[in-house]
Amino acid sequence: MYEFDFIRPETISDAVTVLQDDEDAQALGGGQTLIPVLKQRLAQPSKLVSLAQINGMTGIKSVDGALVIGGASTHAAVAMGAGGYPALAALAGHIGDPAVRNRGTLGGSLANNDPAACYPAAVLASGATVVTNAREIAADAYFDGLFGTTLEDGEIITAVRFPVPEAANYQKFVQPASRFALVGVYVAKFADGVRVAVTGAGDDGVFRWSEAEEALTKEFRPDAIMGLSINPMNMIEDLHGTRAYRAHLVGVLTKRAVAAALG
Repeated sequence: MYEFDFIRPETISDAVTVLQDDEDAQALGGGQTLIPVLKQRLAQPSKLVSLAQINGMTGIKSVDGALVIGGASTHAAVAMGAGGYPALAALAGHIGDPAVRNRGTLGGSLANNDPAACYPAAVLASGATVVTNAREIAADAYFDGLFGTTLEDGEIITAVRFPVPEAANYQKFVQPASRFALVGVYVAKFADGVRVAVTGAGDDGVFRWSEAEEALTKEFRPDAIMGLSINPMNMIEDLHGTRAYRAHLVGVLTKRAVAAALG
């Protein structure tokens, strides 16, 4: 690692001030992505600004039918505390391994927006709202390609507000070495329609499968998407799976998610 200053602010405004005053400063959530990057000397921040001890950045509460989760809440905390949204709690409980779940954070995962991460699918399928120190961003306006988001420099995710659907489920085909999703599909059924989000597969990051949403809104059962398929040319291809394989998995996992959501 390169030399850097470690800053532990007590308030969100203090953290924002440091990040905005020094363009080489970087926010630190759980460090599950940033620390390995520093070890490989792929980044050289002048300061690391820890968000772990800031008041109001953790915790889970129910507000007007939605679940509001602090940006610095760990995956383990979400798994234990999001009982009001079982599908989300189950997703969090299967991220990585115990070490990752006890250090990694919701806000850190969303700010990094790894194309194979699980939380982006939950946020997009739930129609969640990403709350920052400056504004609120709808899920459909938040993600911006591989590792990209619409966050501005110095903007910090303070919380995420999840509407709780009538039924939901997340199915993940795990890449065994990394525990990331080779393909993951999150299905959420609301009174006004169904949302389906796919992670790990799209060459432009997490995305909604609109054709499946339309079919499942008309009839919420696994066979409703019979005959639908994803264009393989829009899929990721690597040593773990071809484009055609990932496209096939999207359909399989969507059916499984619907079946599981139906109980």
